[in-house]
Amino acid sequence: MKTPAIFGILLIILGVAAFAYQSFTYTTTEKAIDLGPIQVTAEKQHTIPLPPIVGAVALIGGVVLLLQGRKS
Repeated sequence: MKTPAIFGILLIILGVAAFAYQSFTYTTTEKAIDLGPIQVTAEKQHTIPLPPIVGAVALIGGVVLLLQGRKS
C-alpha cells in the first residue's frame, strides 16, 4: 500500500471520529492551597470543542489522498 493511501485512510478515520465526538476532555491537577506541609490539589477538567468543519476537512482530504494513491 502506498503512503498517500495510508494517510488517506488515517484522515478518513480521524474525520469520522471528529464527527462522532464533538469535543475532547482532559484533566489537569493544580495546586489550590500551599501552606508549608499542607497542600491541597484540585483536578480541573478542560474541554476542547471540535467544530464540524474539522471533521469535514479531514474526511475530504482523506478521500482525495486515497484517490490520489489509487491513481499513481
